[in-house]
Amino acid sequence: MPKELVAIAPQQPVLRDYEDGPVPDGHIRVKVDFGAPKRGTELTLYHGGRGARFPMGLGNMCVGKIIEIGKGVEEFSIGDRVAGYGHLKETHTWRAENVYRMNDRMTWKEAVCFDPAQFALSGIRDGHVRIGDRTAVFGLGAIGQMAVPMLKMSGAECVIAVDPIPIRREVALKIGADLALDPTTQNIGEELKKATGGKGVDVALETSGVYSALDQALEGLAWGGTVSYIAWSKECKGGLDFGKVAHLTIPNIVFARACSDPNRDHPRWDFKRICDICWKWLAEGRFNCEDIVYPVVPFEESAKAYEEMDLHPEKSIKLGVKF
Repeated sequence: MPKELVAIAPQQPVLRDYEDGPVPDGHIRVKVDFGAPKRGTELTLYHGGRGARFPMGLGNMCVGKIIEIGKGVEEFSIGDRVAGYGHLKETHTWRAENVYRMNDRMTWKEAVCFDPAQFALSGIRDGHVRIGDRTAVFGLGAIGQMAVPMLKMSGAECVIAVDPIPIRREVALKIGADLALDPTTQNIGEELKKATGGKGVDVALETSGVYSALDQALEGLAWGGTVSYIAWSKECKGGLDFGKVAHLTIPNIVFARACSDPNRDHPRWDFKRICDICWKWLAEGRFNCEDIVYPVVPFEESAKAYEEMDLHPEKSIKLGVKF
């Protein structure tokens, strides 16, 4: 029988058997070859956060080939490579309209970076990054990593990456960051001012959800600059001091979320437009996603790897799974 990765209770991932039924009309069935979970939203639920229900499927996107087609589906053929949302399991049965077709050049790592690309794009747009701006990215998980080349695409003159994990800083530099800083050993506010001739950055993207990072972003902003807050944060229990600099530099804090419609630029932009442009760019190969999806483990080891991803974030960026 095929297997799927689920959490049977908070922080208890297991592989379990499941059965596939007939393919409904308007659906396709895919044999999964690769997949990936996500951190922020998914790990919050995995820990039993608000809205969590168990057993809970673990994983975010899967990539594979079509093996069965239901009645009424004419736009796909057996053997087509596609990607879609869903937890890590050996087969998926998706509505045909919810599946993304992959062209011949597109890699599976590009496909599973689709979700973080959406939130990176939304954060950059909501932060009103303009050509020539000096920028910083706090948190170099998948969203932060996707934001680095997108900021360059948007015309940012300088992109500074901030994260305590060495492998994440190394990848950010490889894919376009001009400078990478370690908040555990450096005063980030001072370093951002130093790197920008004493002015500070125009826009900072905060993707980590750590309140000390928001505090550092505010300290490193230029007067009247903007923090685009992308992370799904928890309750603040310290690490944030608005009185230190915020009342003097009058920053803007904008909360960004790609899938919250109506979009700030409604009706010209909505979530579908964000998705469509991100998929187009990924399919065209505009981003180097090879090192963002790391490590890659066999599906048989995915339960243990999921625990490692949660307990030892320093060992991964975006976990990949090969079936």
